[in-house]
Amino acid sequence: MRGMIYLIIATILAAIGWGASKMVVMTIPGDIFIGTRFLLASFVLAPFCFKQFRTLTGKQILALSGVGLVLSFALQVWVYAVSITTSLAEGAFIMSLAMIIAPIISWILFHNKPNKAFWIALPISVLGMILLTLGNGWKLEASQLGFMLSALLLSMHFVLNKRIIGSVTPLLSICVQLFIVGISGCLYASFNSHPPFEITQHAIFWFLISTIVATAIRYLAQTLGQFSVNIETASLIMILEPVWTLILSISVLHEVVAPQKIIGGAVIFLSLFVYIKLSRRLK
Repeated sequence: MRGMIYLIIATILAAIGWGASKMVVMTIPGDIFIGTRFLLASFVLAPFCFKQFRTLTGKQILALSGVGLVLSFALQVWVYAVSITTSLAEGAFIMSLAMIIAPIISWILFHNKPNKAFWIALPISVLGMILLTLGNGWKLEASQLGFMLSALLLSMHFVLNKRIIGSVTPLLSICVQLFIVGISGCLYASFNSHPPFEITQHAIFWFLISTIVATAIRYLAQTLGQFSVNIETASLIMILEPVWTLILSISVLHEVVAPQKIIGGAVIFLSLFVYIKLSRRLK
């Protein structure tokens, strides 16, 4: 029961992260935000796994760094989409499709054929995407394309991360990868030119929320929860993230979400639910 509570808290904190990130990128360039946010978050988590760093081999460090770079790329695309989107809830539901895309990536990279549950859930998710994204005819917005690309990259990160996580504890893996995201993000930002911007108290407040609450504490809660909850239950709980984001977007950010998009999000949620529930029954 405690593990489930940790995971529910993690999904709520992740949703808060969507709102906090949107607030920050209204003032601070997204690439600078991602670099500093994840670098500081890795420093917050480091004390919890400091002794384990000495056990890492060169091969493990290289593998974690490579996977971390994929995550960094995904997050840079994501934060750009967040900075230009008018609907965080829409972005959260599109990003949740990474779970459906992952089996395709695994099939392409490692020849792991998807199970029957995937083929049942896939057309449902496609229908949800159509309802969610094609509100103004057959024209995709730049933010929607950004979220789709980020979901694709994030699914690649899921697949690659799963192959290396067996030899490294989850918390240590997360800490190293967040550090790589932070370092690479800062390097990327240093090569970009940015218009003058002012770091206000408002921006600092939301930056700290996104860094400490929505990144460090969120990943710590998620890791603690995953240790004591089976994979199926954990996956079902984790798909609550876009639901919380939708509630946050409407209630706090006062976003107006068209009924068609709400239905599309619900259909995507259904596809994820079907995929997770049937994965253990159909082989």
